[in-house]
Amino acid sequence: MKRTAIVYLVSLAAFLGPFTQTIYTPILPEVTNDFGTSSFLVNLTISIFTFFLALMQMVYGPLTDTKGRRNVLLTGIFLYTMASLGCFFSDSIYILLVFRALQAIGIAAGSVVAATVIGDLFEGKARGKAMSTFQMMVSLGPVVGPIVGGFLGGRFHFHSVFLVLVFTGLLIWIGNFIFLQETKPEKQPSKPFRLRNFVTILRHQTGSSIILLGFIQYYAMYNFLVFLPGILTERYGLSAEEKGIAYLAMSCMIVVGSFIGGRIQGHWEDRRIILITSYLNVISILLFLIVSHISIPWLVLSIMLFGLFLGTSLPVQTTLLTYSFQANRSTAIGVYNFFRYMGMAFGPMVGSVLFALGGYVLVYGFVDIAFFACALLLTVRVMRMRQKTPSV
Repeated sequence: MKRTAIVYLVSLAAFLGPFTQTIYTPILPEVTNDFGTSSFLVNLTISIFTFFLALMQMVYGPLTDTKGRRNVLLTGIFLYTMASLGCFFSDSIYILLVFRALQAIGIAAGSVVAATVIGDLFEGKARGKAMSTFQMMVSLGPVVGPIVGGFLGGRFHFHSVFLVLVFTGLLIWIGNFIFLQETKPEKQPSKPFRLRNFVTILRHQTGSSIILLGFIQYYAMYNFLVFLPGILTERYGLSAEEKGIAYLAMSCMIVVGSFIGGRIQGHWEDRRIILITSYLNVISILLFLIVSHISIPWLVLSIMLFGLFLGTSLPVQTTLLTYSFQANRSTAIGVYNFFRYMGMAFGPMVGSVLFALGGYVLVYGFVDIAFFACALLLTVRVMRMRQKTPSV
């Protein structure tokens, strides 16, 4: 099978994580009513999925480095499919919580293995293009999820959402079982995992820089996801459908940016792309702060620019990370993903505290300052690296 087809096949497994995370967010009220439970417990089904999705990145990274790619991915997708079946048959919120956790534990393998397989199969510009495809697929997950969930929930019982996930997981498992061969290099020995492997990655200048940036990026993005509806409702009185269009505009630009990022690698230096897009993200957030109360078109333009620059950076980060950690790239990707998911979690939590203290201005002002501080730190590190190694 062609390598390009393999990229799409493994990227579909990575797509399932964010897709499953958001697929039934539009029908949470129906889930609450059907189970006769509280909104807190229903919202917990989203939070517990995100928690285990993040935690298992740290587990699957070392496993993929030591045990290989194919078996880890197939086992993860199989567990996910069985857990989705369990969600379908759940008749209480507590059983649903258990199976949602198992869903995340299984599908967390997708993003780690997909990025690792791409790193195994491609070099140079080809790796950058393949990484852009991978990031586009992952970025599509939170876009397509609510659309599919809303469609199914509006026409069928909400349990139909999980039945769709069962069949989707089964199809992706069959595809990978038939076509995915083990890609771990034979010359790469299987070294036993040690906790200091995590420390080595976090102490590595490139590794820690990309991990920090990933955390800040997803912290910022989830502040948009959580607090933007309030702005659109309070200031402009938009309907749910109209707010969805605003989200779709930003998400689509993340996909477009991911495509662009993969294509410009090899033409521009990776670190330069990351620095430029970081500063452009700072400018786009500042623009949002200035224009969000002026008009809808300006607000949408600012978040579209944020999505574009974020998306452009993502495949470059992943490519640079796989080059920096040849022997344990899965572990590096796992640590990177873990901190990105932590950014997702901390964004709404810290943002809620800041909103209570100073409203939307403080929420997004803090995001912009944090992003700017991160960009400055990355600039200093790149300048130091160039002083030590002029060719870099």
